[in-house]
Amino acid sequence: MRVRVAFLVILVFSFAIIGKILYIQFVDGDKWRKLAVENLIQFRKVKATRGNIYSDNGSLLATSLPFYKVAIDPRIADERVFRSGIDSLSRLLSAFFKDKSSLEYKRKIIDARAKKDVQYLVINRKMINFQAKKQMMQWPIFREGRSKGGVIFEKVDKRFRPFSYLAMRTVGFINEDNKGAGLEYSFHRDLGGTDGEALFMKIAGGEWKPMHDESEVRPKQGIDIQTTININMQDVAESSLLRHLTAHDADYGCVVLMEVATGEIKAIANLGKQSPGIYTENYNYAVGNQGLTDPGSTFKLASVIALFEDSNIELEDSVETGTGTYEFYDRLMTDSKPEGYGTITFQEAFEKSSNIGISRKVNEHFGLSPQKYIDYIHSLGLADPIGFQMHGEAKPFIKKPTDRSWSGISLPWMSIGYELKISPLQTLMLYNAVANNGKMIKPIIVKETKLADKTLKAYNTEVVREKICSDNTLAKVRKMLEGVVERGTANNINNTIYKIAGKTGTAQKIKNGQYIKDYYCSFAGYFPADKPKYSCIVVIDSPKGYRKYGSDVAAPVFKEIADKIYATDLDLHLPIARTKVSPEHGVFPVIRGGYHEDLNYLCNELGISNHSIKDANEWVMAKAVNNAVMWQQKEVVQGAVPDGTGLTLRDAYYVFENAGLRVKHVGHGRVSRQSMPPGARIVKGNTIYIELE
Repeated sequence: MRVRVAFLVILVFSFAIIGKILYIQFVDGDKWRKLAVENLIQFRKVKATRGNIYSDNGSLLATSLPFYKVAIDPRIADERVFRSGIDSLSRLLSAFFKDKSSLEYKRKIIDARAKKDVQYLVINRKMINFQAKKQMMQWPIFREGRSKGGVIFEKVDKRFRPFSYLAMRTVGFINEDNKGAGLEYSFHRDLGGTDGEALFMKIAGGEWKPMHDESEVRPKQGIDIQTTININMQDVAESSLLRHLTAHDADYGCVVLMEVATGEIKAIANLGKQSPGIYTENYNYAVGNQGLTDPGSTFKLASVIALFEDSNIELEDSVETGTGTYEFYDRLMTDSKPEGYGTITFQEAFEKSSNIGISRKVNEHFGLSPQKYIDYIHSLGLADPIGFQMHGEAKPFIKKPTDRSWSGISLPWMSIGYELKISPLQTLMLYNAVANNGKMIKPIIVKETKLADKTLKAYNTEVVREKICSDNTLAKVRKMLEGVVERGTANNINNTIYKIAGKTGTAQKIKNGQYIKDYYCSFAGYFPADKPKYSCIVVIDSPKGYRKYGSDVAAPVFKEIADKIYATDLDLHLPIARTKVSPEHGVFPVIRGGYHEDLNYLCNELGISNHSIKDANEWVMAKAVNNAVMWQQKEVVQGAVPDGTGLTLRDAYYVFENAGLRVKHVGHGRVSRQSMPPGARIVKGNTIYIELE
């Protein structure tokens, strides 16, 4: 009986299984077939090729390079092609990838071919570049192509930066969740293009094999963007900033270099400390919230503009700063000079960065109407966001008399850059306006978007304020800014070759409501001061050691950057007086100058009368006198920059390189201009730029 019952149970269970199979096959069949197709075959996105990011001269800052995954459909090749080529192909694959023997590759492909149902076999998961793909397309079996050999090169784009870490944070990144930073994130909509769609089949191993058919929607390539970044200036800014951050063991620093007339940012460097001596571009301190802080004495420029505009104060007016301390209500303000500056002029108070001198004047004039002072700050564009082209711009904080935190000491402390927060880029915008004859313009970092050579959108210079102050005020503050470098707190960066105008800043930090011996150092200014072309701000936060002031820490970075730019930009130099030779037509060829022995030989061969002055050295200049050429001595002083005017390129290289300089040239003919003035002291290894015409 037990056996019969067990048999009946098994029989019933078997009939139930058969019934369920029939039900699934005929009743729910359509549902499950549809689900199978959805799981195994589906439309998937095909990523568009991302647009390029260019520097100001067209150099690539970021681009997408094609890489390929190598796969094969082992069923496709006919027997003759497969048998004759499999051994050679296996050896080539083994030699290229260097991870398996040729026998292993051969066995892998033959086994897949024998199974008949393998349609997509990944040869190696290592991506190859385009050159490798071209090479592989000549290999046995692969050279038959996709339709006859079964080879599949699946394209995958990877982002590549030709200049590696240069401007890394500025160029930025974008991840799979469309989160990121920098230009890649800010202009993602343009750079990203439009993704396409294609049919893919899921195969063994979880791989998705593309099925090319008429339903495929091709992706649209992303749009390129051209930035205003100059590669050489960016390199100079980053290198100088890194060197000084390391020397002072600072927490972070930033540099922004801007073209005065256009507002184009030529360099923007942001470096934060990761570990002792190691700095990376981990945050945009020039624009973001972490860089929003009390600016310190660089803000005094805004205070003196407000005073000049709203009072009759003059540069020569006296200011009593006392013995270095002054009490505003219940708070003591100090100057950096312990014994104080005593009675000085208003101009000297600014040049020496006297906190007491500036605060007393601001408090005397605006103390009864502080809102008027705040209105001036707003009129200078320092209270509103810039509307910068990159995401992450911080909103400035300017305290108002109606705020609950406003007190009797707010106005004096605000006048010297405390109890308010603005970004380095906003500070630079103010200094740039002074350099630009009062016209305030919005900084830009992207000049245009384009597709191939066609410009889609141009970002032109945008004027924020036509005039930030009167011409009279402008003349006064420019004189004060030049005085800071000539006689004031930044006289350590003064030089005789070109003039710098600017202001140092040293803001003491607050911790737990108390000021501590930790500083935020900065220098903002422009150069050349008499004809400004570039404005720049340098910020170094929390320097260690005994040198902690803006003049010691930030100003030298500014000078180093300015020196290198001045040396390489011939347009910044005053034209060198040229010795013009006007030869008599038909009598003399054009002779200007060069190596005496060569010129003497040529003139003798051509039958031209020539005469040397007594004790002439190797290098001479030519002067036509009657029907003869007189050689005049061209003196070369040891340790001084030679005068290369009139020399041929070969002679110029010889003279300058013998003097210890590196030479770069533009143009053809003879030297007409040189970046270093004759007679200037030579620093071995410096580069001199010469222009020939």
